[in-house]
Amino acid sequence: MPARYGWQAVGIAALAAFGSCGPPPPAPVAGAIVWNVDSLDAIGGHPVVVLGAPRVVDTADGRAVEFDGLDDGLELPLHPLAGAGSFTVEAVFRPDPGGEREQRFLHLQEDASEDRILLETRLPRHGGSWFLDSYVKSQGVGHTLFAKDHEHPLGSWYHVALVVDGSEMRHYVDGRLELRRPIGFRPQGVGRSSIGVRINRVSWFKGAIRLLRFTPQALEPGDFLRH
Repeated sequence: MPARYGWQAVGIAALAAFGSCGPPPPAPVAGAIVWNVDSLDAIGGHPVVVLGAPRVVDTADGRAVEFDGLDDGLELPLHPLAGAGSFTVEAVFRPDPGGEREQRFLHLQEDASEDRILLETRLPRHGGSWFLDSYVKSQGVGHTLFAKDHEHPLGSWYHVALVVDGSEMRHYVDGRLELRRPIGFRPQGVGRSSIGVRINRVSWFKGAIRLLRFTPQALEPGDFLRH
């Protein structure tokens, strides 16, 4: 199912301007950074390093970037959650069949340390489904949510969210809580990001990504992008 999003009340003029060009934009959240993954030149106003030959494709809900699972990726020279003591990362994406068993579709990395925030898909051996693997490394200690008992069909669009409130991490698929665990988390410093691949250029993602949102607070499901 394509992702659909709710939005706060807007004026008639804004609605007329929006017209029928696609789904409503994400509901605004204070301090949130929205990256529309719809260009190979810039994302969120930031320059992009392109790896391989990812493609901008049209979807029912707007443009997305499609990755081949072999050598396609995007790199950006910043960490969008630097300084945040709690956070929510959201992604609207489509994992496709035929990729490797472990695929990194978002990687945020602090400079000069191993601390990082990761979202990955895992494909079981039968290859017809995926599950979410989320990971946060803070002060050298790794914390994982490995949702092997929550499989989802490949080839469809999903909304995923990773929430860290400073003492607990939780992840959701289409607004449904899958796993949670305690975490000791300190804010990460400046760094860099990669989309569709791990920063050290392994674990390539096969599928498409349309939207990322980074919020420096722990959101509840009612505040997520609507799906």
